[in-house]
Amino acid sequence: MRVLLVGAGGVGTAVTRIAARRPFFDLMVVADYDPARAEAAVAAVGDDRFRAERVDAGDEAAVAALLARHGCDVLLNATDPRFVMPLFRAARKAGASYLDMAMSLSRPHPERPNEECGVKLGDEQFALAGEWEKAGALALVGMGVEPGLSDVFARYAADELFDEIEEIGIRDGANLTVDGYDFAPSFSIWTTIEECLNPPVVYEKGRGWFTTAPFSEPEVFDFPDGIGPVECVNVEHEEVLLVPRWVDARRVTFKYGLGTEFIETLRTLHLLGLDRTTPVTVPGADGPVAVSPRDVVAASLPDPATLGERMRGKTCAGTWVRGVRDGQPREVYLYHVVDNEWSMAEYGCQAVVWQTALNPVVALELLATGAWSGSGVLGPEAFPARPFLDLLTEYGSPWGLREQ
Repeated sequence: MRVLLVGAGGVGTAVTRIAARRPFFDLMVVADYDPARAEAAVAAVGDDRFRAERVDAGDEAAVAALLARHGCDVLLNATDPRFVMPLFRAARKAGASYLDMAMSLSRPHPERPNEECGVKLGDEQFALAGEWEKAGALALVGMGVEPGLSDVFARYAADELFDEIEEIGIRDGANLTVDGYDFAPSFSIWTTIEECLNPPVVYEKGRGWFTTAPFSEPEVFDFPDGIGPVECVNVEHEEVLLVPRWVDARRVTFKYGLGTEFIETLRTLHLLGLDRTTPVTVPGADGPVAVSPRDVVAASLPDPATLGERMRGKTCAGTWVRGVRDGQPREVYLYHVVDNEWSMAEYGCQAVVWQTALNPVVALELLATGAWSGSGVLGPEAFPARPFLDLLTEYGSPWGLREQ
């Protein structure tokens, strides 16, 4: 397998360090708009299977040419969601498979944003599914940790743990702290703003997809491995759009443990218009400059990839499932916990980006060996879960199951 990895930030760098320990690929080209980041990621692994390149992720022709030049048969997208569609189209143009960790962006309903869906996450990609299927090509979408591993857990629960499923709820929580900062998100603030301030989507059988107000339906969820109770709220996320396509469940939700302070900060950014992506004009040394307020916020905060040495605690991603097995009610939580101290010592990567990066590498190996195969635009639920979970354990990062 020959891979083009686009994006050498925190997650992309973690991908290289995880993949370097596995033999399933022949070449991984690491490409970034900033060539220094790509070169640093490659230099750190010291493996001649890796090569650094510069590319603009928004330039479809340049990405397609880079895929062709290196004979890459798969593109792994480790950029933020703004670049999903150009990279998705570039892979199709070059005849390569495609894999991402977040899907094409949504747009709220213009009149009823907190009741009805507008353009949903992934709609632009699924609109082209027929083209991919006709070509016999695969786009594996939403294959990070959430979405990604959480979707694999949903498939596993449907196949092996339940006869009927009432509800699938993704529940994410952590007890991470960052020394020396009052506010320092452990993941891309650009993506965090996007998913947290958009109207969250809920799925109900018979009703379909609908939206609620941001931060709705708070609940306290008790996370395993010492993390403990965390208040979680509805957040827009891909699992709610992916799971019902392949798994029969009466209700699907996604709730994220953000914390009161984080929520209030996001609300303040929204109140001030600092969550907007449309450029505003500000004075500059050489005259007026157009800048995106959200990009300014992101540039003002520390790079999450650099926070590992200051971070303490654990992060947990998981899927809570309620239903019936052998005529009896059952409720389980399937989960994956990463301790930041361990991920820093073992890989030099902070826990959140490492956990995100692990799962696409596992998926790439399954595709390379033929354990997973398919065509069209498919989510993780479209594939058998057991090979993935077994390989995840082989990677030295086991998952857990708790009866509720």
